[in-house]
Amino acid sequence: MTNDLIAKAAIDRRLAEIITPVLEDMGFELVRVRLMSGKSTTLQIMADRPEGGIEVDDCAAISNAVSATLDVEDPILDAYTLEVSSPGIDRPLTRLKDFDTFEGYEAKLETAELIDGRRRFKGELAGVEDDEVLINVEEGTIGLKFDWLTDAKLVLTDDLIKEMLRQRKAAGALNEDKFDEIETEGSNEENT
Repeated sequence: MTNDLIAKAAIDRRLAEIITPVLEDMGFELVRVRLMSGKSTTLQIMADRPEGGIEVDDCAAISNAVSATLDVEDPILDAYTLEVSSPGIDRPLTRLKDFDTFEGYEAKLETAELIDGRRRFKGELAGVEDDEVLINVEEGTIGLKFDWLTDAKLVLTDDLIKEMLRQRKAAGALNEDKFDEIETEGSNEENT
């Protein structure tokens, strides 16, 4: 069974099949989809532009387009709330290419099975080799098969924040006149 961090459950995969073409037609990529059932049902869609830098207006447009498509396909039995969001700075890494894109940044990875006696790995991403994600941990560089991963996300660091701001500025999404210097607190590492 191959692992799919974009859509974990069978219903999520079905939803991804419906949602992906809608997003791609609009010039976006699906980062993650989760149907969360609790007291109420929420469909969470995380989307991005291929080059990064999705805006609030984009999320609203995606929400409208996806709602219209889901009304026709009707894959969700219960009433639900649709939430469309950007991946955020400490984004989940859901595709093999994400590990290449964010090489050099700190990440937390989790595996389904114990690998050398552990499931959680934190370190600097060192790219991709075939179907393996490389990560520099204290013991050295290790390779984890992408299919072994159950969770992977970037860790919020000053370098990552600077890079995201640089990307948004390059995309014309930031007007620097609105900002003085942005100060970041020492990042709180222990929130999992």
